[in-house]
Amino acid sequence: MATSVTVKDVILAPGNGSFFYDDQAAIRAGVASDGFRYIGAPQTPGFQTIRTPARSLSIGIVLSDETIVWGDMMSVQYSGAGGRDPLFHTEAIESLTRSVVVPRLLHLDVSNFLEACNQVLAYHNDERLPLAVEYGVSQALLGAAAHVARTTLAEVVCSEFSLPLPKKRVPIYAQSGDAREINVDKMILKSVDVLPHGLINSREKFGPSGGNFREFVRWVAKRTTEIGAPGYHPSLHFDVYGWIGLEIGMEAAKIADFICSIADEVPDFRLHIESPADFGSTNIQLVEYAKIVSILDQRGSNARIVVDEQCNTLDDIRRFAEEKAAHIVQIKMPDVGSVADTVWGVLACKEHGVGAYVGGSCTETDLSARVSAQIAVATQADMMLAKPGMGVDEGISIVGNEQNRVLAVLKYRSSLIAGEHIEDRRA
Repeated sequence: MATSVTVKDVILAPGNGSFFYDDQAAIRAGVASDGFRYIGAPQTPGFQTIRTPARSLSIGIVLSDETIVWGDMMSVQYSGAGGRDPLFHTEAIESLTRSVVVPRLLHLDVSNFLEACNQVLAYHNDERLPLAVEYGVSQALLGAAAHVARTTLAEVVCSEFSLPLPKKRVPIYAQSGDAREINVDKMILKSVDVLPHGLINSREKFGPSGGNFREFVRWVAKRTTEIGAPGYHPSLHFDVYGWIGLEIGMEAAKIADFICSIADEVPDFRLHIESPADFGSTNIQLVEYAKIVSILDQRGSNARIVVDEQCNTLDDIRRFAEEKAAHIVQIKMPDVGSVADTVWGVLACKEHGVGAYVGGSCTETDLSARVSAQIAVATQADMMLAKPGMGVDEGISIVGNEQNRVLAVLKYRSSLIAGEHIEDRRA
């Protein structure tokens, strides 16, 4: 009988995220910038400055066979906004991890991923653990289960959630950051599936009545046809951070009218509009987004609504999917918590015919990005974010290569099962 693999010890290592944590409320209020800095007083609790370097905390689970598997904890760029957990503070997260999580991990059998998550990520003082903690610990537990099974992370997910092994790649979505024009060119030259995000997070970028945004959408579509490879036809995805509602008005019909008019500007492209408005709470967001979706569907528009703010937890994702309050749900992994909840979120979207976007944040790490790619492939999500960072090239490489590797492994193993050996292929 095989000896079970258990947790022998736990290591913690402070680290860096790949971008910065930003105070969304202060930026939305129109604070001035000085180079890469923002100048002024922060408005969101927990921020000492409006822009602060992203931090992370790695957790290393030392297994009984001396293998060490890792996961990374961090928050998203706009922490504390849109119903999200507060800003990540390494010292506080490390203290809680040592006092609550480490005792739960020691001597744990890690062979079953879901059971291990249920034990380690149970409520503490009648509350969930910080979602950043859930995120990092669950990454490590998934790695541990894969080590025990001698498989990829994707295969563990497929096994524990009774999913077929994937054969197709998942479309990749890249985000531009503020260096929009140069980064759009990079995306087009690399034939990214979905682009460019655009970071429409201020009144200046959106423009009076949305004029600057409208011009940018037209430019991206035109640039795609100018320098893209023959036959290249991406989806255009823009995150407007609630500015349609702030500038055009918070009535669903007015928001839908504006979105339809933008879609009419680029009729040859599928248009994704993320976060058209932030109605301040999940319940109101559900009702109003459902109205916008319904209007767009009735008009036969090629525009699709993507929800982000106010849709954070697995319960939120399920509600938006059930009530058709979005065409696409961003499953923002650090905000969702356990990576198991990301899997359940994708499955909920698929059950209700809503697009599943395995997302996250530029503040993540190379490790969390690779885990995300494996989960997106395993669940066959509709799209996944190229992360971490805002440099475009790095995220596309990290996520894209991880996806290609796991699909190559699965194809190889499938060929062995089918009796196709290397010698046969050479012949």
